[in-house]
This record gives sequence, C-alpha cells and structure tokens, in this order.
Amino acid sequence: MNAENFVASERLVTAAYVRQGAQGRRAHELRLRALLEQGKCPEDGWDESTIELFLHELAIMDSNNFLGNCGVGEREGRVASGLVARRHYRLIHGIGRSGDISAVQPKAAGSSLLNKLTNALVLDIIKLAGVRTVTSCFVVPMATGMSLTLCFLTLRHKRPKAKYIIWPRIDQKSCFKSMITAGFEPVVIENVLEGDELRTDIEAVEAKIKAVGAENILCVHSTTSCFAPRVPDRLEELAVICANYDIPHIVNNAYGVQSSKCMHLIQQGARVGRIDAFVQSLDKNFMVPVGGAIIAGFNESFIQEISKMYPGRASATPSLDVLITLLSLGASGYKQLLKERKEMFSYLSSELKKLAGNHNERLLDTPHNPISLAMSLKNLDANNDAAVTQLGSMLFTRQVSGARVVPCGSVQTVNNYTFKGFMSHANDYPCAYLNAASAIGIKKQDVDVFLKRLDKCLKTSRKEGKKENTVNETSNSGTGTEQLEE
Repeated sequence: MNAENFVASERLVTAAYVRQGAQGRRAHELRLRALLEQGKCPEDGWDESTIELFLHELAIMDSNNFLGNCGVGEREGRVASGLVARRHYRLIHGIGRSGDISAVQPKAAGSSLLNKLTNALVLDIIKLAGVRTVTSCFVVPMATGMSLTLCFLTLRHKRPKAKYIIWPRIDQKSCFKSMITAGFEPVVIENVLEGDELRTDIEAVEAKIKAVGAENILCVHSTTSCFAPRVPDRLEELAVICANYDIPHIVNNAYGVQSSKCMHLIQQGARVGRIDAFVQSLDKNFMVPVGGAIIAGFNESFIQEISKMYPGRASATPSLDVLITLLSLGASGYKQLLKERKEMFSYLSSELKKLAGNHNERLLDTPHNPISLAMSLKNLDANNDAAVTQLGSMLFTRQVSGARVVPCGSVQTVNNYTFKGFMSHANDYPCAYLNAASAIGIKKQDVDVFLKRLDKCLKTSRKEGKKENTVNETSNSGTGTEQLEE
C-alpha cells in the first residue's frame, strides 16, 4: 500500500480510519528505512509481522515473483511445491552469481539485498561481540570445516609453493580434514600440559617453521573455542610469529562469537600481529539450523578474494535464517543471550565442582577455557576401562546430549594420520574425563537436569563396579583354593 492506494481507499472506508491504518503501516516502514540506511542490527528486536512484511517486500523484487514474468532460461526460480516456496518466503534465486558469492544478481534484487543486509548485520554483531576492528565478513552456506577449506584454497594462489599448514593439535575431525581436503599436509604441533590445561607449544611452532621453511608453509591454523582441558591457542604469540615470518594466519573460531574471551583473543592477535581470517559457525553462535558459517577478517580485499573463490551461486537459506534471527532478537536481545550464557557457565562450574567432590572426583582447573568444562573420571576408569564409555552411553539413553566422555588411550586414524589419545588433544592425558559446555541458549533447567541425571549415572556405575569387583574377587579366591588343593 502506497500513498495513492491509501487515498483511493478513502472512497470505500472513512478517511480517518484509513489515515490511522496508514500510520500503522508507516511505523513498519520506518523500521525498514532505518535498517536500510544504517545497515546495523536494530537495538530492539522486531515483531514477526514486521519481519514477514519485510521478507515479502524483498521477495516481490525478484523476477520469479514478477506479475506476468516470462522465463525462458534454465534457472528461473521455478518451484514445484507451494510448501517449499512458502518455506523460503519465495526467495528462490539464492545469493551471488557464478563468479562471486557476494555479487548482485540482476534478476534477483530482493535476494541480493537480503545477502548484503545479512552480511552487514553479522559484521555489526561481530563488532558488538568484541572484535571491534573487523572490516569485512560474509555468510557462506557451508559449515565451519568447508569454510576453512575455502580460506586455504584462496591462500594457495598467494603462496603456490607452500604445502604445509602448522596446526596446534585439537582433536576434532572436521578442522583436520579441512586441510587435507584443500590438498595440504598438516604439521601437527602437540600441546603442552600446564597444570590441568593443554596449551599451545609456542616454541615448538617456531622451531617447526624454521625447520620446514616459512616459504613452504601456507599458514598457521589456530583455534579458539574448544573442549576442555584444551584451552584456546595463544593467539597473540602466534599472531606475532606469523607477522615476523610473513606467514598467513587462519583462526578456527567455530563457537567463539558467544565468548568475549575468544573474541578478545582475536582482537588482540590482530592488534599485535597477524590474523588474516577467522571462521565461525552460524548454528553454534546464533541458534539457527546447521549449514552456514561466517568468514571474517581485517583486510577487506582478502575477504573479497575468499568470497570470489566460492564456485557458483549459493543457497540463501543460512543468510535468511540468521537475518530473521537477528531482526527478532535485536542487538539487545543478543547481548542478553551472551550475558545469560556467561552466568550459566559460572553456575555449571560451581555445581559440577560440588558433584565431582561428592563422587571423589574433581573439576579440572581450566581457567583459560570460557565455554567448556571437564570433570575427572579417575575412579570410574580405575574400576574398568569400559566403564568410562559406558557412562557416556548411560547419559545418552537418559536424553543427555552434548556431554562427552573421554577415555584414556583411545587411538584414531584420520586420513592416514594416527592420533594417540584421540579426543583428549594429547597423546597421554593423565586421566579420563567428562565434558560439559555452557553454550549460548543454555538454561538453568538444562544444567539442573544434567547434574541430576549425571549423579544417578555415576551412582549406578559405582554400584556396578563394586559388583564386578566382588565377582572377580570371588572368582580369584576360588581359583586360589583349587590351586592349594591340587
């Protein structure tokens, strides 16, 4: 409804009522105008009617929704199912063009505008979360691992002779395979044990650079968010090393946007040294479905190079999901989620520590990890090697998701590289342990129910362990008696 239509409406409905309706419409339009002019996440979240109005306005700017449109190409935004069309708000053309995921589509002005706005809002949130000097970012419809691969492939053109990637060890398959998929050889740097924490071996990193030769190294691939007892890499020291040896630096910041500590590490690393790009997951940081990531950095031209490396157009679904989410939450709503997450981390830490003490275990001391916690399982592991993994099964069948139990001595081969002590980020971590994390969106009820079920599972495991020990002792006693009789 434009001004002319409102005037025409006055022939049918009392003018005063029409003007009131026009004012109501005007309130929605003012929000849309502020978004378009400022390109920032609104401070307060929008109601669903405003968001849907905006999305419908974008959709009718795409050629597949033009009245009387005649399409004779091979890709004209045709959709067989009305349900599918409604699911995507009839934004069918996706984002980007064949040569650049960030390019504008002539036949899809609405989808292109959605893409540009989403990238602008995400950039605003990254700054709000702590990386103030970030200059550019874009949403890519791939999860974190493949997004890292895209970064490595872009660097290949800058360093054609390089074949190695320096990688402080983190036992997570996708980040390891991201390097293999890009065609590079990971140089694994084992972590060093400091107290309970596993930390970056800076001396080993520099020694390996000297041994291999800086010109043969594509980049250093570091990590922020991770499972305790591993903690975020020493980003500042790594960034300085990368600057000194003129080596690119890519950071896996998978679920680090929700942590002010992780974002501060990236900001400081860029300030004192070199960070070329950092990659973060959409679902882990913004509570949207799996399938998208954000590639961000401090050099706009390099981030544009990465976007141009993406072959072909791309799905707009991840961009649409995060745009709707940020408009719903607003900056204040997202900040509130970050605050609640931090509070729940403190609560989970204190309560898990009490529970550990009740079972003669302890909460591992990992102050440098702001998201994940680890509780020792020494007593469980002492009774039976299988008891640790059995605890994980018990928790899962009792509908506890996300908790990880890590036994000692596990061996895993990934792309012909064998990791000893796999999942523990070290060849021989001193004890088995259980992980739990306070991630964005977690509620007090989640923590309380988890602790209650964990307590029951530990008690059950202890009883079963005692029964097994009793059976073994009886069996051994009988064997001894038989031997004496003989």
